[in-house]
Amino acid sequence: MITGLDHIVLVCPEIASGTAVYSALLGRAPDWESVSEDGAATAIFRVNNTALELMAPHGDGPLAQRLGIIISDDGPGLKSLAFRTGDIEHAHHRLTRRGLKPHEIMPGESTSEIMGKTRNWRRFRCSDEETAGIRSFIIEHQTGELAPLDAPDDAVSGLDHIVINTPNPDRAAALYGARLGLDLALDRTAPEWKTRFLFFRTGGLTFEVINRLGETPDPTGPDSIWGLTWEVADLAAAHERLLDAGFDVSEQRKGRKPGSTVFTIRNGTLNVPTLFISHDPH
Repeated sequence: MITGLDHIVLVCPEIASGTAVYSALLGRAPDWESVSEDGAATAIFRVNNTALELMAPHGDGPLAQRLGIIISDDGPGLKSLAFRTGDIEHAHHRLTRRGLKPHEIMPGESTSEIMGKTRNWRRFRCSDEETAGIRSFIIEHQTGELAPLDAPDDAVSGLDHIVINTPNPDRAAALYGARLGLDLALDRTAPEWKTRFLFFRTGGLTFEVINRLGETPDPTGPDSIWGLTWEVADLAAAHERLLDAGFDVSEQRKGRKPGSTVFTIRNGTLNVPTLFISHDPH
């Protein structure tokens, strides 16, 4: 049913500055730039297992107004997930049966200002109440789907994992595992980090759902998209590139995954906690 995470939506106040920031951060240019009639400007960065879609208000259309409210209320940051499917009618039927209360299937179209090409898709949105407050969509591409381009060794090649914060890990296990059908690869409580981790796999990346032990948030409260860990082939070169670009980055250190090395980007990410990671090929 779901074959991967098609893209993540990052809402930003203004598209040109947001695109410049993420071009410098990821070490690659956007693959798609467009403006919609309802008031949104977008820039898409396609990597090997997903995409990051920057979205900003443009003009005075209804979507521009909604984006403005989101930014005013919550600030810029990660706001939506779009899962990929190869059969949207089947996905809509299954998720209806599983109680996610999907909206109707809607067509979509975009024309790139970079290449002049057009993409077409169909998608639907699940009920926010049923997805713990995270705006979640299912999308099926019809024509013009973007393919990942090769990246230099110091640039981002893929998304290693996305982090979701939850006050209710059992609810998250039911949502991502039983209802959306992602593969639950790990359910582990780590007292040394005061955290319960649930790892779900889909389309070559990991959903890391975390619940912080000892805190007492309302278990009926919403989940939130917290941060991203990007994969690069040459971590040392990426570290040097980001320092040269003016980012505040930490020292390189061993990651929690065996054989991994990571560093943190402390600024310039539009409210997105961000790590870079590389894995020892041996």
